[in-house]
Amino acid sequence: MPEDPEIAIGELLRQRGLKIATAESCTGGLVADLITNVPGSSDYYTGGVVAYSYEAKVALLHVSWNTLRTHGAVSRQTVTEMAQGVRIALGADIGISLTGIAGPAGGMPGKPVGTTWIGLSTTDGDWTFRFNWNGDRRANKESSAQSALKIVLDYLNGKLVNV
Repeated sequence: MPEDPEIAIGELLRQRGLKIATAESCTGGLVADLITNVPGSSDYYTGGVVAYSYEAKVALLHVSWNTLRTHGAVSRQTVTEMAQGVRIALGADIGISLTGIAGPAGGMPGKPVGTTWIGLSTTDGDWTFRFNWNGDRRANKESSAQSALKIVLDYLNGKLVNV
C-alpha cells in the first residue's frame, strides 16, 4: 500500500531542508491538519493561514483588492497571490493555497459549486490547478486537500514543469 502523501512530503522536505506553508480558504485548515498529523512536521511546516474573507486574504496573504474585485476569491489570480503571500509571509520555500466553493450554495455561472483552485508557489515558479468536484461540502473539502498534497508531492518528485 502506498505511503500517505503527507508522510512522503515530510520525508522529502526534511531530506532537502525545505519548508512549506499553507494558505486555505474553502478547506478551512484541512491541509494544515493533514501535514501536522505527521510526527516531526515542525521540522518543515512553518505554519498556515485560514483566510476566508476578502479582508483576511488582503491583510494576511497580501492578495490585492484589485485582484479580488476583478476576478473574485475563486480564481487563478487569487490563488496565485495566496500561495505567493503565504510563502513569503511565513518564510517558506513552498506555499500551497486553496480557494473554492465547497457548497452546497454559493455557485454562480462559470463557477459552480465544487469549483476549486489550488496554487503552488515555490522558488522555482508558480502553478495553478482548477478542479470541479461533485460531492457534498465535506467531500469537496477532502478532495481539495488531497489534491493539494498530490500537487506538492508531484512538485517534490520533479513531475511539475514550469511552462
